[in-house]
Amino acid sequence: MRDSRRFIAPALLGLLLVVALVWGYNQYQVRKQHEIALENHYQRLFFDVKKHVENVQVNLSKALVADSKEQNIVLFSQIMNEAFSAKDKLGQMPITHAESAKTEKFLTQAADYSSYLIQRHLLGEGVTKEQREALNNLQTNSAAFNGELSKIYDSLAESNFALGAMSSKQSKKVEQGNQKVFQTSLVTLDKQMAKTPELIYDGPFSDQMLNRKPVGLPDNDVSMDEARNTALEFFGKDRVRDIQAFEEGENMNEVKIPSYTFHLYPQNQQKDLAVYMGVSKKGGKVVWMVNPRPVFNIKLSIKNAEDKALKYLKEKGFDNMESNYSLKYDGTILFNFAYKEKDVTIYPDLIKVKVALDTGEIVGFDASAYYMNHHERNIETPHIDETEARSKVKVDFNIDSARLAIIPKGKNEILCYEFKGKYNDSDFIIYINALDGREEQILQIIKDENGTLTF
Repeated sequence: MRDSRRFIAPALLGLLLVVALVWGYNQYQVRKQHEIALENHYQRLFFDVKKHVENVQVNLSKALVADSKEQNIVLFSQIMNEAFSAKDKLGQMPITHAESAKTEKFLTQAADYSSYLIQRHLLGEGVTKEQREALNNLQTNSAAFNGELSKIYDSLAESNFALGAMSSKQSKKVEQGNQKVFQTSLVTLDKQMAKTPELIYDGPFSDQMLNRKPVGLPDNDVSMDEARNTALEFFGKDRVRDIQAFEEGENMNEVKIPSYTFHLYPQNQQKDLAVYMGVSKKGGKVVWMVNPRPVFNIKLSIKNAEDKALKYLKEKGFDNMESNYSLKYDGTILFNFAYKEKDVTIYPDLIKVKVALDTGEIVGFDASAYYMNHHERNIETPHIDETEARSKVKVDFNIDSARLAIIPKGKNEILCYEFKGKYNDSDFIIYINALDGREEQILQIIKDENGTLTF
């Protein structure tokens, strides 16, 4: 019996060693698969940004030589969509807002200025000399943007850089080397974008609008420590392994809301995959949050994701918010929520929430528009009733719903009747001024399997 026990113990230890080795190897393989997936995700984002910017540059060049309003409307629409797409993809890269603030501003203004010119064309106006100069400046900067992106790609290729290294575990030397190459390139790129001349026009992203102060924040100053505690409370202290301040806002003059910014390292995420968060220096409110983790297994429906986003907003103290439009991509869905008061939808007070469709975790939050615009309003009583407003809508436009809404128009807010309906089997929204009956805006609703957008 003793002899058999003597043989069993080593055999058992050997079996346990084999099991441990197999488990360790499997964990290594899973980790490698995640790193490859993350790297592929970032590589695709980078090339998408480059392609979108190339399309912006090409269409701006065409718009400078186009003569007809009809052709310009098509070109400006394409510029708008490509610029917004580039900005969205750039926002998903493992970089900070400080490193891309001016670049994001350039892309936003290129899109918004194109939208502004479309509206001028629809009113029968042509492109003025000043507007053509602005387009020429945008084209020059988009060409510079393209050149810098190409330089970044070449430098990264020469240094065998992996974008996933910004978020995956490597030796400290390699990690710091990678960050230096990428972030130095981004700073150079952002300096180029800062040379864009000011755009003065009646639009929400014109320089005179971007430079205004937020009206929805308390006026008290908060310290870095107070902001750090706010960030932890917002994300959940028990969920955070570590938090580091990575930029304090001194170099973020182009950002609408100066903020303290932090890296938060969640307990349940890959060791070096950080969540980015900005807390306003005035009032100490979380303005934005980005969790760039990849999503692998889609499980949630759009409805379930919307419920989780709405619950999240209520938990964070945002009441009376309603979902309007959404977009699904890369395993996530982004919802736009607008504030509602006295049965009036207030579109300037907008919050964006992004939900991961694997676990329902909130991986994106942007309340910058809300804090820029939210204030106590004295909402006027409409001067015309709904029946009179309906008479201003095209006769064969089949109206499905009607409600009051406040929409932004340049530096002003306008109370309108919002009519949703169909024309020739396409969905549209028509806004009729509730004070004077003027047609203010027409949006087309695009619905597909990825969500609902307006143009």
